[in-house]
Amino acid sequence: MSAPLSAPLRALALSGASLLVLTAASQAQQATPPRRGTTNPPAEASVQLSEISVETQGNGGAAAGGVGGQVGAAARAVESPTGPVNGFVATRSATATKTNTPLIETPQSITVVGREQIDVQKAQTLTQATQYAAGIYSGTFGSDSRLDFFTLRGFVASDYGLYRDGLQQLNYGFAYFRTETFGLERIEVLRGPAAVLFGAGTPGGLVNQVTKRPPLDPLRYVEVGGGALGQGGFGYAAFDLGGPSDADGHWFYRLTGFGRTGGNQVEGAPEDRVYIAPAFTYKPDGATKITFLSSFQHDNAAVTANFLPYSGTVRPNASGLRIPRSLNVGDIGLNTFSRNQALVGYEFEHAFDETWTFRQNLRYSFLESFQNSYIGQLGYSDAAETRLARYQFRDSARANLFQVDNQAEARFFDGFFRHDLLLGLDYKNYRLSDNQASTFPGPDLSILAPVYGQRVAAPLPYLINGNSFEQLGLYAQDQIKLTDQLSLVLGLRQDFADNRIGNKLTPSASGGRSDNALTYRTALIYNFDFGLAPYVSYSTSFQPQIGTAFSGAGFRPETGDQIEGGVKFEPPGQGYFLTLAGFDINRQGTLVPDPANVFFQIQSGAQRSTGFEAQLTMSLAEGLNAVASFTTYDLVTTKDADPARVGRTPVNIPETFASAFFDYTIPVGAWRGFGFGGGVRYVGSSFADVPNTLRVSDFVLFDAQVHYNFDNWRIAVNATNLGDRRYVSSCQSALACFYGDARRVVASLSYKW
Repeated sequence: MSAPLSAPLRALALSGASLLVLTAASQAQQATPPRRGTTNPPAEASVQLSEISVETQGNGGAAAGGVGGQVGAAARAVESPTGPVNGFVATRSATATKTNTPLIETPQSITVVGREQIDVQKAQTLTQATQYAAGIYSGTFGSDSRLDFFTLRGFVASDYGLYRDGLQQLNYGFAYFRTETFGLERIEVLRGPAAVLFGAGTPGGLVNQVTKRPPLDPLRYVEVGGGALGQGGFGYAAFDLGGPSDADGHWFYRLTGFGRTGGNQVEGAPEDRVYIAPAFTYKPDGATKITFLSSFQHDNAAVTANFLPYSGTVRPNASGLRIPRSLNVGDIGLNTFSRNQALVGYEFEHAFDETWTFRQNLRYSFLESFQNSYIGQLGYSDAAETRLARYQFRDSARANLFQVDNQAEARFFDGFFRHDLLLGLDYKNYRLSDNQASTFPGPDLSILAPVYGQRVAAPLPYLINGNSFEQLGLYAQDQIKLTDQLSLVLGLRQDFADNRIGNKLTPSASGGRSDNALTYRTALIYNFDFGLAPYVSYSTSFQPQIGTAFSGAGFRPETGDQIEGGVKFEPPGQGYFLTLAGFDINRQGTLVPDPANVFFQIQSGAQRSTGFEAQLTMSLAEGLNAVASFTTYDLVTTKDADPARVGRTPVNIPETFASAFFDYTIPVGAWRGFGFGGGVRYVGSSFADVPNTLRVSDFVLFDAQVHYNFDNWRIAVNATNLGDRRYVSSCQSALACFYGDARRVVASLSYKW
């Protein structure tokens, strides 16, 4: 077993910080004049400072949470990859390549959900904000007030595939990071392996949440609202303030806040939140910029993703009954989840000359959480199936995550081809203290007349671990213009990872392992002048595993590879963007639940996902925006230690889903400012057991909204699952099914000035 990452390697990852000090000391002597931004910049105009500066308010207030901007305004001609999206149609992103690249020149499938779309749909969680995006199934475990759980192209990605501002928000065990969506400018769903730039990751892809940044223009926005989710009522208030803070235009700030109190569809389950995010930018000249980003979030909630039996949810039980969707399977007096999370860091950028730019992104994240509840997952305790068997589960977790990503970008012409060369060195250090305890069995619960307040013996610890995980990666990427229309993307990355487990209950079971891997990507895309862009790519992934099996043995890294081919279509000036993509993914070393130990996993086998996606976003006329998506794939286990899994589709995962949404605001006349819209979401069937004999039914949900803009005011009413359909989002087994969201109605009033 190799040693942990050495001090020299850690120092190498941090060495970019010295560049920050040196450039800050010398910036007055080497200020570089601003440069023009172009889609295909020549060598002598390679640095696009107008596109990497702090963001303007953009679409008439969308950056503040407002909506209804006019498409095509001159002031919004250049979109920042971290700034507001004009309408629903994004044109640029920095997620797929870590460079400011037009989406039409990016040879990978990606969906960008901008602030305006989030506000129009009144999406208040990441799950809600991504329900109209291709390739992603959000809300796998139904109505869950603790975390956002999602799969990409059939593979779980909410553990290792959740990012914020290009840095990972690692979710392991029961230490869940969750970001308040009011603090986000855009959400980007990148599909397919991205390990060549980000290191750890599953082959399905990742979701990058982009934080609101200080704007150039003064920004003032407040909002209040409230509504109902099932039987629970709630209220919230939010504000977003920002702009320049000095007369010389060097300092900019932003302060974003959100507070929510109330309940949800589970009786007696609170869902309260406080979020505050200060940020400021210092821009001494046209060549240098540093943005400090921070946030604090407190959540007081409950376990609402109830583990319920298949009989009584998907199908009536032996008594012909269905378990009420509002049933608190925990206990009104014993169902607690709380979380405190804090993030602080910066993004630094300096252009040395027309060719070289250096960037350093650094963040420290802290999280502590506690949950204590009765859990179902044991089925019924009587033949009539009217009493649920339960156990008590308690967990206390504390996570510390430090990350730094150093990037050197060079844009140049070598005499034959134009290059956008990216060289990077990143490092992450993750520490987790985890204390898990349980009581078997707990008191039964009647689904007809539940009695709460019953107590049994205190939970006994079965896991007290101190986990540490380090990863260092060196990567290189070159985006090469072979011709004005044909681009070649090459990427290569070497990772070094170390995983250590300190088992405090059984010290002899402590241990760990070190791993390294080489991942790569190659892709071609051809851009026709009329907006058509066919592409093809091949990429690999590498995911070192944290933790151990029940035996204490470490897991080998998971690997994957994908071939993807597709076409993008963005006709100039037409206001819509279409992406079609076909893919074939092979994944090896997957983890599956340990049948002998309910809280642990085993490493077993391989899976394959082959499918097709379509994503369309439109801003066709003044005030009209729309989005539509379709996803279908065949997900199958190709190899497994358990022969019963081979040739079967994994549980929890629907293989076909589609959606469409539109919003229209009347631009002129007596009804000017009045708007309306709606959407439809279809989710196909999935399986609830390994042999694929129990099927979870497909379902269709409808959403709608009306709103009115007058002067600086906006009033809106949004409803999701308009018909209040009771549906099961998925089942993990015959004893663990999850109800999806009940009807959610939100009324809001906002003011911007």
